[in-house]
Amino acid sequence: MSYELCEKVRNLEPYEPIKGNYRIRLDANESFYNIPEEIKKEVHSIIDNIDFNRYPDPTAEKLIQSFSAFYDIDPDTVTASNGSDEMLYILSSAMLQRNSKVVVVEPDFSMYRFYSSISENQVISFSKSDSLQIDVDELIRTVNDNNADMLIFSNPCNPTGQGITAEDARKLVTSVNALVVLDEAYMDFWDQPLLCEAADYDNLIILKTASKAVGFAALRLGFAVSSKKITKALRAVKSPYNVNTLTQKIGTCVYSHKALLKGECRKIIDNTKQLYQEIQVMKDQYQLPFEIFQPCANFVLVRFDFAKDVFEYLLDKGIAVRFFANISALRITCGSEYENTEVLKYIERYILEKYITESH
Repeated sequence: MSYELCEKVRNLEPYEPIKGNYRIRLDANESFYNIPEEIKKEVHSIIDNIDFNRYPDPTAEKLIQSFSAFYDIDPDTVTASNGSDEMLYILSSAMLQRNSKVVVVEPDFSMYRFYSSISENQVISFSKSDSLQIDVDELIRTVNDNNADMLIFSNPCNPTGQGITAEDARKLVTSVNALVVLDEAYMDFWDQPLLCEAADYDNLIILKTASKAVGFAALRLGFAVSSKKITKALRAVKSPYNVNTLTQKIGTCVYSHKALLKGECRKIIDNTKQLYQEIQVMKDQYQLPFEIFQPCANFVLVRFDFAKDVFEYLLDKGIAVRFFANISALRITCGSEYENTEVLKYIERYILEKYITESH
């Protein structure tokens, strides 16, 4: 006899980001800032003083206190996790019974569907409009008509860069019986958060990450913010030592530098606006069939028929952006001034060498 993998994992393929060495990486929505010198010196000291033979603090107490002070929230409402991905898996598996109904929004972050499916939940898709907007009233109806147990979506959205207002988010949370998981990974770049209100609702969990505005994707550090009742449950079902000591101590240090990180975030917002405006200028100058979505996050989404061709052209020039076949769009993460200039230069070159020549 031979062992057979169970059906739900039999045909799965591992997640693989864009492979290869590219001189410019604008494909993963990371911060273009590397670790500041001020923090780097502290990190060296932290490493020198870690007891590597000891398990990490299972409560991540100091880390949670630092994160909570950064966002001015109650530390008793925060759970730390090994990246947001671990928390997504916990929510899909431990916080739901088997065959629970989970509503996801399309297009959105693909891992919401993945973790819900792998946990053997029933996944219900809610499609956005052609303009990639969420009709909040229709979403409420979808959740309630299906007696859904959970609704999960990102705000602002990855990959569209669009968002719903805090008022609409409140309406949604208070109009459904389902647990609402609101991923605010990109909310540092916008001004419509519910983070400070998360503990006021008995059916809301806000997810945060250190990978975007904070600029420490290498740490694999995420957080869930919720009522104390939900927080107690999350802390009970997570792995005891889920956030390693190195991540805890560096994260504690990082979140203590509020002014520095906020300054970098403002620069990212400014560069993103500039990137958006320059693409708009290019569209108007060459009368391109681009649909450019005004961003609420640190990236710009551009939808057009020949997006895949431009994506491959940029790769050939050593520049990685993200291509979404399902909506025929490029998601271009905001980079430094040099990186933004380079990606714009080569998109324009493609337009001049390929698009205009072939179309005429």
